[in-house]
Amino acid sequence: MSAPSYSTQPAGRTSAPLSAPLYGASFKQAVQRFFAKYTVFSGRASRSEYWWWYLASIIIVAVLYAVFFAGMTPTTTTLSSGETATVPVPGPLSVVAGIVLAVYALAVLIPQLALTVRRLHDGNFSGWMILLGLIPFVGGLIVLVLTLLPSNPQGQRFDEGAGAGYRV
Repeated sequence: MSAPSYSTQPAGRTSAPLSAPLYGASFKQAVQRFFAKYTVFSGRASRSEYWWWYLASIIIVAVLYAVFFAGMTPTTTTLSSGETATVPVPGPLSVVAGIVLAVYALAVLIPQLALTVRRLHDGNFSGWMILLGLIPFVGGLIVLVLTLLPSNPQGQRFDEGAGAGYRV
């Protein structure tokens, strides 16, 4: 008996249950599933779910940084040598954007870790492999490569009800 193929959705199916990965997820579906599975470390996430969310996150952060830098006001100051220099000083808009950026970063920290663990599961890797990201210089690259790898049918062992106990 061979393992069922799960690389694509069945014909006419536009979504998968939250307990299963959604292959071929659209941008909107990936963002919705990210928030629906906010702190779920079990199960799997398809490459499309993972990378569409990261694109959305990069866009959000880029917009917040653009607002932060747009809110900077140039201020002329006199240096100890007597020369004058123009120094950017955060204005009220920069302060608000900085606070929103910090709140956003804290709000999505755990969910992004959960999404990465689910993506590792889809490649049949233990979620604990995310700790490789702590290795200086190369850790992030290793995790990046692991998240780029295609789905592995053996990753089904991480699905809900696939075995006894909780696996990370």
